[in-house]
Amino acid sequence: MTFGRGAHVIFLHGWGGSTESFRFVADKLSERFTVTLLDFYGFGDTPEPETPFGVRDCAEGVVEVMNNHGITSATFVCHSFGGRVGLELAAKKPHLIDKLVLIDAAGLKPRRKPTYYAKIWLHKLLKAFGRKGLKGSNDYRALTPVMRASFVKIVNYHQDALLTSVRRPVAVFWGKQDRETPPYMARRFKRKLPDCALFFLNGGHFAYVDDFGRFLAILQAFLGETEAGSKP
Repeated sequence: MTFGRGAHVIFLHGWGGSTESFRFVADKLSERFTVTLLDFYGFGDTPEPETPFGVRDCAEGVVEVMNNHGITSATFVCHSFGGRVGLELAAKKPHLIDKLVLIDAAGLKPRRKPTYYAKIWLHKLLKAFGRKGLKGSNDYRALTPVMRASFVKIVNYHQDALLTSVRRPVAVFWGKQDRETPPYMARRFKRKLPDCALFFLNGGHFAYVDDFGRFLAILQAFLGETEAGSKP
């Protein structure tokens, strides 16, 4: 859905989210910007595909939406999984990006404890002997086969090497108590992205909801120059 007036802002929701994830933010911005919200494959009103998809597929889907709406460039506001897609576009199709906003974004290779690799080894060993292997989380088991395969494909795609290729201004927002994408990832974004400002918020993985007032004030300031429609 697209509404409002002014320069374009596109919102990319996290895994399990939908257009509703950012609707309350978009409503606040729509008096100054043309806002677009979309559902990724398998979420909201967008059906899941017949075969598993990855980050690149979602990025191409976003480009298709932009083409259908006549959007030549936009600022992207991305949460969690949406951050993966935003990074992919910023690195591979920079002409489509005015600015990039990452909120508790996924995409970086996480630090792993030895117990994690032990579980992976045990799972593969059980599978090799014809057993079912270890069970995933309840959320993972609830996914359809296509969405489950897509999830595995996505979480194993790390984008650390892309960061230095992102040449647009980036604002990174992060919850101080985020346990899904811990704050060390925010600091890695800050170190690796050439033009990056980092803002910690009071909250967890949905820090833009937990600390909405501060988030909105900083976001509006960051978007201010976008109204002129110029790129650096």
